[in-house]
Amino acid sequence: MMDELTPSQYVVLGLIARNGPMTPYELKTRVEQSIDNYWPIPHAQLYRDPPRLAELGLLTEHAEEHGRRRRVFHLTDAGREALHRWLADPATPPPETRNPSLLKLTFTDLATPAEVAELALTQAARHRKWADDYRRRLADLDPADPATPSRARLLDLGVRHEQNYVDFWEALAAEYA
Repeated sequence: MMDELTPSQYVVLGLIARNGPMTPYELKTRVEQSIDNYWPIPHAQLYRDPPRLAELGLLTEHAEEHGRRRRVFHLTDAGREALHRWLADPATPPPETRNPSLLKLTFTDLATPAEVAELALTQAARHRKWADDYRRRLADLDPADPATPSRARLLDLGVRHEQNYVDFWEALAAEYA
């Protein structure tokens, strides 16, 4: 079942695990307050995901009988287990504009210290590999190539960017070791 879930569905599970039962509108508000700057989720997705998660048995839905008849979603034990399996797995896809490791970092207060440390060590190793690759490519640039200054700037940015990630994740791992 875990392979069927999308990052936005894990966000729904994590927000409900952290904040208690929520409506799709409340989920939208929480996303805007927390992860929207690095992992935006279309509002319509936050209305589609909870019913799908309820179909999978990861949430239950309760409709208000009066007033606006809002749909309130509650986390089930199966939903909590699916979220925990996701948080416990230190692997993430490579970063994109929407960075999956930062998405997990958002919910590390719901994970064990060992799980946070393992996530941090895995991420530090990934970024160290990329920084080393950029350094090698920078050293191999041809000074006679007119594109070398542009490539050198981009590779230098890549080294700095990746080294900052390495430093951050190693410090986090040390904090949870």
